[in-house]
Amino acid sequence: MHLTEDYLHLSDAALERLGIPPSELADAIEAALIAKAEGRLHVTPKSALLPGGGRYMMSTLAVGDEGLTILKTVSVCPDNPARNLPAINGAILALDAETGLLRAVIGANWITAHRTAALSAVAARRLADPASATIGFVGCGVQALSHLTAFRAIFPLTRLLAFGRGEKNRNALIAAGEAEGMEAQAATPEEVLRESDIVVTSVTLDYTIEPFLDATLMKPRAFAAITDLGIPWHDASLSHFKTIITDDMEQERAAERPVAPAEQIAGDLTDLVMGRFAAPPAPAAFAFRGIALGDYAAAVLALRRAEAQGAGQRILPQVMDTAP
Repeated sequence: MHLTEDYLHLSDAALERLGIPPSELADAIEAALIAKAEGRLHVTPKSALLPGGGRYMMSTLAVGDEGLTILKTVSVCPDNPARNLPAINGAILALDAETGLLRAVIGANWITAHRTAALSAVAARRLADPASATIGFVGCGVQALSHLTAFRAIFPLTRLLAFGRGEKNRNALIAAGEAEGMEAQAATPEEVLRESDIVVTSVTLDYTIEPFLDATLMKPRAFAAITDLGIPWHDASLSHFKTIITDDMEQERAAERPVAPAEQIAGDLTDLVMGRFAAPPAPAAFAFRGIALGDYAAAVLALRRAEAQGAGQRILPQVMDTAP
């Protein structure tokens, strides 16, 4: 129990230095899914706003039996790269669940990137072909890089195909694949779908984008990690997937705009991890909206690791003298 006003500050750089492997993060998320199913972890549906100008603001909230309440807020600001700033920024508050006192302020960018890939990895462990060798990306930003790292730890990937409208990001993703000894090259969206065993889509969260991806082009045993609210996919083609899993059914039902037609969603990650499906058929997709559970699991793991390593900066608030 946290009983003092001091708290830990963990920047995104400090989180990166912790060296948490993707498999450990995925394991933490699986454990959190089981805790949720058993009533030991409580989450609210994600809140999101689209205030205009391509901006996207969201927040998540969760409390579990580890004694922590985790609140995350993140903004996607598409004009930020022109300002020499990251497009995605935010912060996470870790509060003591018994006292309500602030325990840590944690950078949200590292958590957001890696928890999304870890959630996809949890689904891919059960839905993707274990022999998957080619991975294709539509969108080559932060999520593409984190998914490459996570999926390289699970599958014998030897080839990377990349489609993205930003040449800098596309080249960086190709270079990352080559650094891992992969054959990596630029490709058209159609080539990505036809030739990949695993497809990851992570385009800008902008509903004005015209859909351009046709799921019927995908291999019979392919798996898609859809991290962009399904924006680039033709709705009519999604029926080609024999199994579509979302992160949380309660949240999906409450959403103003679904990531896929409701009748095509077989269940959520909790159903998958708890074994409520019998050998889900392929091709399959994981349609990610963003779940508080992922932020909770990643933040708790990172905070525990930082405390064990003595990482981060301890902040000691000073009492202001307001006397005249």
